[in-house]
Amino acid sequence: MKRKLIAGNWKMNGSIAANDALVRAVIAGMKDATCHVAVCVPAPYLAQVQMLRHGSALDLGAQDVSHHEQGAYTGEWSAAMLKEFGVRYAIVGHSERRQYHGESDELVADKAKAALAHGITPIVCVGETLAEREAGRTEQVVKRQLAAVVHTNGHCISEIVVAYEPVWAIGTGRTATPEQAQQVHAVLRAQLHAATEHADRVAILYGGSMNAANAASLLAQPDIDGGLIGGAALKAPDFLQIIAAAR
Repeated sequence: MKRKLIAGNWKMNGSIAANDALVRAVIAGMKDATCHVAVCVPAPYLAQVQMLRHGSALDLGAQDVSHHEQGAYTGEWSAAMLKEFGVRYAIVGHSERRQYHGESDELVADKAKAALAHGITPIVCVGETLAEREAGRTEQVVKRQLAAVVHTNGHCISEIVVAYEPVWAIGTGRTATPEQAQQVHAVLRAQLHAATEHADRVAILYGGSMNAANAASLLAQPDIDGGLIGGAALKAPDFLQIIAAAR
């Protein structure tokens, strides 16, 4: 039975002082954790958190990665750079990147490929908007998004992590019911089974406003292998409650 993964996505939040307090509290509180735990932090804080997590079981993640290896790409950072900071995970295709920066399915797939080439596990985000859900297009949308990553990464697809994040449930306080989330996770699992005989290795996380109150019911679903946690990851007690729920 694979261990669950609880990954915090700090988004554009943090400060040197706040990060120090948060990471120390998380490390102190997760000593008995039975799941993998990571924090995906803003790029300016990678060095700080790398030092803070040293010697602990807390993994470090980035919130994005370029699909380029190097060159004249101001404001971008490569997978090779992230690797130097001990980064284990990189979020790719988060709905905020798709929405605000116009990232296509193909670009997301290329970013996943770049991460994998340097031994970094991409956390590939897929999910539908409220309009797409109401139009009955949820399955079509998430399968299209994942298909691009499968097509580009071929036999390496069993090395990724997938995060289902219904866009209508991110930061809104609304959450898919455990049954709604499981239904989509099952669709994604079946798609992975069609792509690789190692589909069961792939962790599929739920990423739509998972919090201390709803984590246990979501994590009890058969195809939900963890969570990509937003706001709750910025509060050590809440984040630790979610980690505890992943037992």
